[in-house]
Amino acid sequence: MSCKEDALSLIIDGMKKTDLPEIMAIERESFLSPWTANMFKRELNLEQSRCLCARVQSDGGPLVVGYIVFWLIIDEAHLHNLAVRREYRKQGIASRLMEAMNNIAGENEMIFQTLEVRASNVDAIKLYRKCGFVVKGVRPLYYSDTHEDALIMWADINAVSE
Repeated sequence: MSCKEDALSLIIDGMKKTDLPEIMAIERESFLSPWTANMFKRELNLEQSRCLCARVQSDGGPLVVGYIVFWLIIDEAHLHNLAVRREYRKQGIASRLMEAMNNIAGENEMIFQTLEVRASNVDAIKLYRKCGFVVKGVRPLYYSDTHEDALIMWADINAVSE
């Protein structure tokens, strides 16, 4: 099952340090406990980390409207962070970023994709299911800010790209 859906004319490319002000604005509006700029800087320097941005053209030039951070380790891609600018949500951007992760994982001979998601994050769970992920377990009290459980979701790379 593919997680593609119609979206804006996007450019998905590598995240740069100069993108961090826009990324931090999206991060703060998206998460109860947002990552810090230093966390993103660390990811940009890790060999196993892949950091991508989704951009649209605006009057002022390219605008970062979303991003994804994931690791490639042994035979799996592990999603760490995904967010879309509030006014650009529900337009297929997150799906396109997930598709980019799947493609990069496949090109790098990964077999599986995995992630943790808040049990209450219904919209994210719906997106991940559409992208071929299924719940395989629970991490009790995973989130330190709310002590909420995390659902562990997995997808087979080949099943997602069919």
